[in-house]
Amino acid sequence: MSKKGYWIALVDVTDPETYKKYIAANAAPFAKFGAKFPVRAGQYSNPEAPTGNRHVVVEFDSYETALACYNSPEYQEALKYRLAASTGHFVIVEGA
Repeated sequence: MSKKGYWIALVDVTDPETYKKYIAANAAPFAKFGAKFPVRAGQYSNPEAPTGNRHVVVEFDSYETALACYNSPEYQEALKYRLAASTGHFVIVEGA
């Protein structure tokens, strides 16, 4: 059985209007690749250092699926909006 794959993003949204376009554009690839959102924004505390103003964990059935979603043409098109509207840290990891 494959281990799950996760996207973890700590983002500082600098242009909320453009970021809304990213959210709208990423819906199709996330649906296509079965993404689930255990964490999507919400209340947070960053007791050790600033981490941005938006925090997201996206779960996929496998690490390979997480990579495939990120590399898909649909997500790469959506990504243009995120990169234009925010800064931050993003990682794709294999999990339990």
